[in-house]
Amino acid sequence: MAVNLYRELDSAKNWSYRDQVTRAGLSIPSNIAEGCERDSGRDTARFLNIAKGSCGELVTQLYIGIEVGFIDREMGFVWVNEIKEIAAMLGSLAKRYRNS
Repeated sequence: MAVNLYRELDSAKNWSYRDQVTRAGLSIPSNIAEGCERDSGRDTARFLNIAKGSCGELVTQLYIGIEVGFIDREMGFVWVNEIKEIAAMLGSLAKRYRNS
């Protein structure tokens, strides 16, 4: 997802919007990776929840981008659905780590 965001938004004219969206998109896998390197399930769950929060941030930014015309409507909704699915998986995984 992060790679797709970088590729598709590379030519976006609004630099600050592009930067914010790509940073949120990059934050998701980065926090997953950091959480997986932690020594405790509780700490891992915390970083997975941070990644899940970045999913929420990204979905909001995508909706705004769709409405103002920065992102193609069809592609934007595909991304929104994908991010929502990732967020659900992260929530389940974080719960599993918290309870371990």
